[in-house]
Amino acid sequence: MTINGWKPLRFGRQNFEKILDDDERVKRSERMNIVKKEESIGIFDSGIGGVTVLKEIIKILPNENYIYYSDSKNNPYGDKSDEEIINLCDNIIKMMLEKNCKAIVIACNTASAKAAKFLRQKYKELPIIAIEPAYKMVHDYSYDKPTLVMATKGTIESEKFNILFKKYDNHKTYLYSCVGLADIIEKSDNEEISKYLETHIGEYKGKVKNVVLGCTHYPLIQEQIDKVLGGNIQFFNGAERLAVHLKDVLSEKGLLNNENNTENCEDKIEFIDSQNLPEKEKRFFKNLEN
Repeated sequence: MTINGWKPLRFGRQNFEKILDDDERVKRSERMNIVKKEESIGIFDSGIGGVTVLKEIIKILPNENYIYYSDSKNNPYGDKSDEEIINLCDNIIKMMLEKNCKAIVIACNTASAKAAKFLRQKYKELPIIAIEPAYKMVHDYSYDKPTLVMATKGTIESEKFNILFKKYDNHKTYLYSCVGLADIIEKSDNEEISKYLETHIGEYKGKVKNVVLGCTHYPLIQEQIDKVLGGNIQFFNGAERLAVHLKDVLSEKGLLNNENNTENCEDKIEFIDSQNLPEKEKRFFKNLEN
């Protein structure tokens, strides 16, 4: 006997799923998928540099909701040990899962290089998309030109980057560890940024035609880098490819949100800073608009 599509429970709540009609199972599955599609994509970085990644994501995924976490309390990541970075990233993901994020984007090259493998092994069912230095793009589009890779010490010394570099080395590449640069960019001190660039990469003026921006903070000062290096520099960063890959993964898992529920970009983004600094939020949204 069935009553309104339900069969009587004979064996307690543990058998609930077993005795659902097939139609009701389908309806439940559809409802779960709708909820998942509307859930946010979690994005994190050691600061606000990951906004350069979020901008590219929004271009091709304008209907999604986002939670952005700026870990300014622990910035910079580039001089921290692997264990420290893994623990920081793990705690951030735990927080984002409490907020029901359907996917995670690691918008920090150092965190990607040091922690992505561990995090993917721990959270096997969670889509985790990680930014990578765009050195392969030099191989694909501008292989024969002298290249400068700008990245944190942690990224350049990482096993992941060294495997990538050895595979695509054009034998015309300079590697430069920009110690402290992300922290200066985070402070938004243009005078200090200019002094840093002149001191540390001024020697490459006229020597390079390509620059790989191996930290998500660096695109924020791309014009200044171009000026110091003499102009007409071709820049590469991994944000656009990451955005395309994220869309592919969400589509494959049936998690794309195609419902346009607002015209205001800020309404789709929840910004969280580990130090609760209001000025960080202001700079974040200002950079998002530029």
